[in-house]
Amino acid sequence: MPRIKKLFQLKYFASLFEIIRKTSRKLPYLRLKFSHGIPAPTQFKFLKKSSFTDEVSNQTLVFHLEGALLKSYSLFPYFMLVAFEAGGLFRALILLLLYPLVWLLGHELGLKVMVFVSFVGIKKENFRAGTAILPKFFLEDVGVVGFDMVMKYKTKVAVTSMPRIMVECFLGDYLGIHVVIGKELKEFHGYFLGLMEENMDPATICINNIGLGCFRNSHYQKIFSRCKEIYLVTEAEKKKWPVLPRKKSLKPLIFHDGRLAFRPTPLNTLSMFIWLPFGFLLHITRIMVFISLPFKVSGPLLAFSGMINTVSNSNVESSGEGKKRGMLYVCNHRTLLDPVYLTFAMMKSVSAVTYSVSRFSEVISPIKTVRLTRDRKTDEETMKKMLSKGDLVVCPEGTTCREPYLLRFSPLFAEITDDIVPVAIKLQVSLFYGSTASGQKCLDSAFHLTNPNPTCLIMILNKLPGWQTHNAGGKSKFEVANYVQGQIATALGFECTNLTRKDKYAILAGNDGIL
Repeated sequence: MPRIKKLFQLKYFASLFEIIRKTSRKLPYLRLKFSHGIPAPTQFKFLKKSSFTDEVSNQTLVFHLEGALLKSYSLFPYFMLVAFEAGGLFRALILLLLYPLVWLLGHELGLKVMVFVSFVGIKKENFRAGTAILPKFFLEDVGVVGFDMVMKYKTKVAVTSMPRIMVECFLGDYLGIHVVIGKELKEFHGYFLGLMEENMDPATICINNIGLGCFRNSHYQKIFSRCKEIYLVTEAEKKKWPVLPRKKSLKPLIFHDGRLAFRPTPLNTLSMFIWLPFGFLLHITRIMVFISLPFKVSGPLLAFSGMINTVSNSNVESSGEGKKRGMLYVCNHRTLLDPVYLTFAMMKSVSAVTYSVSRFSEVISPIKTVRLTRDRKTDEETMKKMLSKGDLVVCPEGTTCREPYLLRFSPLFAEITDDIVPVAIKLQVSLFYGSTASGQKCLDSAFHLTNPNPTCLIMILNKLPGWQTHNAGGKSKFEVANYVQGQIATALGFECTNLTRKDKYAILAGNDGIL
């Protein structure tokens, strides 16, 4: 009898969900009360958000991630990110071709297809999409209204239809939610099988909790039936929610990895695959123009190909014929091609020092590059030698940062010379990022040049005054480095940090970044 009663409750609960979903699409919020685990439809009550949060904020909230927090109901973009970044281009193409089938199969069967295609054969030890890639896209899809409702509760339990490994880092690091109910992925000898465990254990959920979900979701009756009240929000209402401002998350998103710079919806992903053949030819053409033609000729041709290079405040003091040493241009680091962009901005050749750059990138570089060794004395001698031959570009952050933050500047450049010119660089791409922490660095330039219209803004700032330098002005090398960092940050509207390249690679790749 208890088993029959339980099945009756779950079936009744599912039917209730379906009725509400079909008949209450225009209602923003709805509260359902349950008595002794059995729904009581006579106690339906419609509430505003203010009464929702004020009345029950001291209780435990059980919320559905996709239904209550994310604006978009579609899970396809997140699995496409896993397929592309962890599995490669061919796996992503297979997932795109199967999308019509996924749509026809419905939520549960379609989800199983996406999980299988995205995860089968992926080595668990190497899977870092959940920590390095997906959090950025989740944050860009969080609705501020849902976020405010969830964060009113001291104790929160997240329920998701995605595999736990995809969401637990995002929920824990950026929302402070460490109790996540989701299905685990099956594995064999350290490799994912593309299958999820059939059941989720709701044992962590006590009775008499508060539930928060969406009318469209009716897949977790067993979990939400343990709640004494359930609040539901309509799809129409979710579409009106503003996106969560980055500053409202528990910690800022400074580092993220992956190649895709856009949200890979089915239509966007299809557009990417259509563009790829043309993008590949465009990338080859741009490289040939880079390495074979003089700057005054190649500049207009590259602009005609779609590369936009905007220069601001380019009237800087030249090293001149009478000086024995060149000028040191100190840049923030956005992409592998930063020194090349600066070269075209000034219409003269400069040299550059590099760290983790592939041999292939050095071969195709249109300017001279010298690899640093990370040995302080050796690198200092190398930079002095290059400055004696002409102008030099250095990126003291030591690695790229995609977000509006500057990493800590290494002070080595301040000891080399007093002829320092800060350069602020802002980059915008539409399809692919030309940098990676865990991928193939030899493809950095290829991905960047495949973008239809990569846009680079270069602001050449005023040369450092003598009183603000290390040798002539008596400033410490750290003061000079911090001053230059502050000047660039102010020009770009970025924020300075004390994070280093080691912090970036530890977060994104699980290593120290030394190749």
